[in-house]
Amino acid sequence: MNKKIVHDALVLTAFTLVLGLMLGVVYDITKEPIAAAEKAALDEAYKVVFADAAEFQEEESFQAEEAAAVIAASEFPNDEITAVNKALDSSGNVLGYVINVTSHEGSQADISFSVGIQSDGTLNGYSITAISETPGLGVLVQEEPFYSQFQGKAEEVYAVVKSAPAAENEIQAVTGATISSRAITNGVNACLVYFRAVLQGGN
Repeated sequence: MNKKIVHDALVLTAFTLVLGLMLGVVYDITKEPIAAAEKAALDEAYKVVFADAAEFQEEESFQAEEAAAVIAASEFPNDEITAVNKALDSSGNVLGYVINVTSHEGSQADISFSVGIQSDGTLNGYSITAISETPGLGVLVQEEPFYSQFQGKAEEVYAVVKSAPAAENEIQAVTGATISSRAITNGVNACLVYFRAVLQGGN
């Protein structure tokens, strides 16, 4: 009986070691392709919000802790700044920034997107990189006409309204998707808060 227990334990141990080695090999093989695919998706999002940029460069001064503190002290504490990239022209001059933000206010789950902000604070727009909102409703925040309401504007803060906007800073919600509309709008607001507090005037 004891021999059988020892035998079974040795077999299980060997199986675990082999499985662990196989998982390690698979991880090493897939790690770079996955990272490359994620980078390609982000680069595509950056180009959407900064078509004039020749390249994008990580903002060396970005600190997640600093960003979290800035946003926590603002009116938009449910948003998280996750990365910042400089948008550069062909001569290396800074055209503005692409700020990645995750809103924790989605109706179904978090919404992650990139926001393009010119150096003078004008919005180029946003590009969603992850969304799980209701098909036919919440997901419409990534399409026209909602998307275009942010483009070319330079307001300090944006507010969601259910009827036709009466002011430049008002954003009309997608019908039946006010929560998703507010999540995007507040995420944009959070990016603007961070931009003004940390990036504006920087290089």
